[in-house]
Amino acid sequence: MEIKSHFHGQVAIINLAGRFDAYSAPQVSDHLEKLLNQTPPQIVVNLEEVVFVDSTALATLVQAMKRCRQLEGDLRLAHLKQPVRMIFELTRLDRAFEIFPDETEAADAFQPAEA
Repeated sequence: MEIKSHFHGQVAIINLAGRFDAYSAPQVSDHLEKLLNQTPPQIVVNLEEVVFVDSTALATLVQAMKRCRQLEGDLRLAHLKQPVRMIFELTRLDRAFEIFPDETEAADAFQPAEA
């Protein structure tokens, strides 16, 4: 699992690549935990290069989303390829997460609409 991160304004964007499974989930969890220090935590997880997710990976994302929301932030997903999207749909987690076609759109959705 390769993990890279950068910021789009105040939004932290994490790019994951490879298999997101029980073996790599602790690494991802540690990385996400470090980003929860910003107030409020606004995180986008880009799954464009993820080829596989298992139940541990899903649990890691759900836990991070819950922590973000407890801290009045949010965690959003971006760029799910079809095999990964199917897992989210089968587990109905596509209803729990806001999923965007790309990381820029997901990050921009954090910005309040101007009146």
